[in-house]
Amino acid sequence: MIIKAELKDISTIQDLAKRSWEVAYADILKQEQIDYMLDLMYSADAIRIHLENPNFHYYLIKENDEFLGFIGFEFHQELATTKLHRIYFLKEAQGKGLGKKALNFIKEEVKKIGDKRITLAVNKNNQAKSFYESQGFNVYDEGIFDIGNGYVMDDYLMEFVL
Repeated sequence: MIIKAELKDISTIQDLAKRSWEVAYADILKQEQIDYMLDLMYSADAIRIHLENPNFHYYLIKENDEFLGFIGFEFHQELATTKLHRIYFLKEAQGKGLGKKALNFIKEEVKKIGDKRITLAVNKNNQAKSFYESQGFNVYDEGIFDIGNGYVMDDYLMEFVL
C-alpha cells in the first residue's frame, strides 16, 4: 500500500531513513557521513519544508500494517522533469517487488502531472544502480556534489524518459 505522507508522519520518515540508510550505505560511506547526511536531509524542519512544497511529495510504503519504506519526489524540479529525491526500503522489504511498485507509481504520477522525464542520483558504489537500470533508467551524466562538512556525494545521474 502506498500512502501519502503528511506532517504527522515526519517521525516515521525519519525512522525509516535511519534504518534503511544504515543498511544501504554501511559499506559505502563512513558512519560519520551517514549521520551528517541524515541530520541534514531528514531533520524535522527539512521534511516539513518538503511537505509544505506543493510540488514535493512523500509517500510511505506499507505492507501488513508495517511501514517498510518511503519515496520522495519533486515535480517540475527542472523543465518537464520530476526529480526522485528519495526511495528507501528496510532490509526486510527487499525482494518483495516494492521498489518496482514504487517506481511504477511515480511514473504514473509523473504522467498525470505532465512531466516527461524522471531523474535521480545514485552513489557510484551503490548496487541500486543496476535496479534502476532494470526499470528503464539510464546514466546520462556523473557528478560530485559538495554537501558540506568536508563530504561529497559521488553519483551517477540517471534518467527515465516517459
